[in-house]
Amino acid sequence: MSKTFSFELPSQVPAEAETTGNAMPTDLKSLLGTVYRRFWLIAISFLTVFLLVAYVTFTTTPTYKSTAVVQLDTEQQNVIDLGSVLSGLVASTAVIDTEVMVMQSKSLLTKVADKQKLTEDPEFNWTLREEKPGMLDGLSRQIKSLFGMNTDKKDPFAGMSVDERNSSIEDSVVGALMKKVSVGRVGTTYLISVTVTSESPETAARLANAVADQYRVQQMETKLDATRRATEWLTDRTSALKSEVEEKENRVAKFIADNDMETAMGGTITEQNISYLTTQKTQAEVELNRARSRYDSLQRQLASGAGVDGISEVLESQLITNLKQQLSSVRSRVEDLKTRLGPQHPELIGAMAEQDDIERQIQAEMQRIANNLENEVKVKRDQVNRLQGQINQAGSKLRGNNLANVRLRELQRDAETSRVLYEEFISRSKETREQSDLIEPDAVILSSASVPHSPSAPRTKLNLLIGAVLGGILGAGLALLAEMFDMKISSSEDIEKKLGVNAIGTVPLIKTSNALGFGQMNPADYLIENPLSAFAESVRYLRAAIAFSDLDSETKTVAITSSLPDEGKTSLTLALGRMSAMSGARTLVIDGDFRRRQLTEAAGLKPEIGFIEYLFGAGQLSDAITKDPKSMLDILPLSLTGHTPHDVFGTRAFDDLLVRLRSMYDLILIDTGPLLLMAEARVVAGKTDKAILVVRWRHTNRSAARQSLGLLKSFKADLLGVTLNMVNLNRRRHYRDPGAGYDAYRKYYQIETKPSLFGFKWKSASKKNEGSVRPKAIQTPPSLAEHSSETPEKVDVD
Repeated sequence: MSKTFSFELPSQVPAEAETTGNAMPTDLKSLLGTVYRRFWLIAISFLTVFLLVAYVTFTTTPTYKSTAVVQLDTEQQNVIDLGSVLSGLVASTAVIDTEVMVMQSKSLLTKVADKQKLTEDPEFNWTLREEKPGMLDGLSRQIKSLFGMNTDKKDPFAGMSVDERNSSIEDSVVGALMKKVSVGRVGTTYLISVTVTSESPETAARLANAVADQYRVQQMETKLDATRRATEWLTDRTSALKSEVEEKENRVAKFIADNDMETAMGGTITEQNISYLTTQKTQAEVELNRARSRYDSLQRQLASGAGVDGISEVLESQLITNLKQQLSSVRSRVEDLKTRLGPQHPELIGAMAEQDDIERQIQAEMQRIANNLENEVKVKRDQVNRLQGQINQAGSKLRGNNLANVRLRELQRDAETSRVLYEEFISRSKETREQSDLIEPDAVILSSASVPHSPSAPRTKLNLLIGAVLGGILGAGLALLAEMFDMKISSSEDIEKKLGVNAIGTVPLIKTSNALGFGQMNPADYLIENPLSAFAESVRYLRAAIAFSDLDSETKTVAITSSLPDEGKTSLTLALGRMSAMSGARTLVIDGDFRRRQLTEAAGLKPEIGFIEYLFGAGQLSDAITKDPKSMLDILPLSLTGHTPHDVFGTRAFDDLLVRLRSMYDLILIDTGPLLLMAEARVVAGKTDKAILVVRWRHTNRSAARQSLGLLKSFKADLLGVTLNMVNLNRRRHYRDPGAGYDAYRKYYQIETKPSLFGFKWKSASKKNEGSVRPKAIQTPPSLAEHSSETPEKVDVD
């Protein structure tokens, strides 16, 4: 009699398939799941890094640091200003950085090494150290001897003279000191810190103070040497400049004398003469213009017939003034006579003759005045021409002097330059000699280095913390990489999200034990022995999924296949068939894997007539179908000696067989070969009502599963879903189904105390739950966690 099942139907909308790679965990739950699954990888990585850091920390020789602080003196007050020769440091970033480089330069540290005799210190001179054989040294010698290589150490000073050997050792000592000395600027101040690291606290303090002292000594030596060299050079240069100035001044004096270029009152004699003549000429030209103006005016008046009263030159003449008075008197008398006497009167004629005579005298005087003005104009003109001639003559001489003056000024400038330089060098030479007693270094030691009381390295707590952080980072990185490159299928969630199809059940891995030790049991036999076990419940759940896969039409033929061999499909097919038969349904299982025939072997059958023989007319169907000895299941097996043709499922005979069997049975299960290897599996999947793809937990690659799903789609197979098989519940870290961790489900599946040859039987802890399944989505069975307590031993038939 068949049992009643209650469950929820799976969603018909497939999840989105993963396109490429493995998705990174993005939420807290996924991250915690990743940590849980990769716990041992993270733990081993963490411990490896942490222990390595701890080993290095506790085996490292302690070192000490001591620091001296030097202050650059940027406000020196010099009694005598020497300018650029002995100026103090200019406070700038470039100058301070330069001084930092000077303090850690090889030349300065070489002097420190010589004064402190570091060649006698084994910490710096490696030739004085005692060699301690290490594990790696012994291993290296063994490897070299194994390959026939020379294991004797070479002398690094072979072929060197004593001086070359000492020089090489000194260079190595200075190099070691340079590695231990650290010089740096303190923030943006004028302070420079000198830090020395050493295995000895006393040595660290001593060397830090020695470097600071040597820096000040080097500044003093540099300044004193510069002062000495400047004094010597200034003395020699002053003597040479003195002779040069005397020579150039004599040359200027001789040139002035040779070219008659004596000066007076700030100018040459020729220039002064030209200036005087020019002044005289200007005055003469003014007088000439005045005389010419008077003459021209007189001529115009004469030509125009103007009277005596209209001529200015005539008015100035005393003679004409007298004649004008006489003429005025005569004219008055003539006018009087004309009124009294007749025109022919002798007295009137005599008066008129006197009037004419006076007028002739006035005209003669005016002509004389005009002639005098003309002569004056001529004289003035001659005077101007004479002065112009003298000016031209002096100008010619001046042009010659100007050409010579260019050379003279050149000689004078040269002599003046030499004189100024000579005077400056005399002053600088005196200042330099005086300053040699006032030189001070540009730095002071603000604080001397003290002997440290505790080592600066290794910092145990910090190193262990860093080791822990690095170990955690490495472990987390490896865990994420492992998740990214993990292509195995681990849960129903992987099937839905990464393959894009429905998950129709999760079947646990059967693990058995007995009193004699470890043993193996066929999963189908385990199902018979333990009908209320979690394995049986998962198979029952799968059968229910088939029964209710399509509510519109009855599902009778189901092809069960896998991507590759050894994924448990044969064992699952036989167990599913027995579960269906135990439920009262007429069920037939067909062994369709012609090459391995594992289902026939798992059922314990050795038929002479099987599936192939009947299909090609070598026997009857009743003779080929065999009853399962442990259940009511019918099996259409494969004979061990039967010949398998190239095409079985593609024949009309197989199609006719399916039609006949559909009328005889409620459920027909066909165990096919692997899809990626066998073409027959693809053909039969397309001819059945439904197809189930079995994937093995943590064994099947997603790429193989995707390729199989693509083949099923290309052959138009109606895929019911994917079943996750052989889940090892003891490995909780890689099993992510939600129901796997619910301990409350354990009470439904318990082991009987009565032992059997193959292990223990299961019994139901609650009779009222027998024959029913907890309502749940098809993707995952109610619970598979109870098998985690069984002894690990895989049982797989495929």
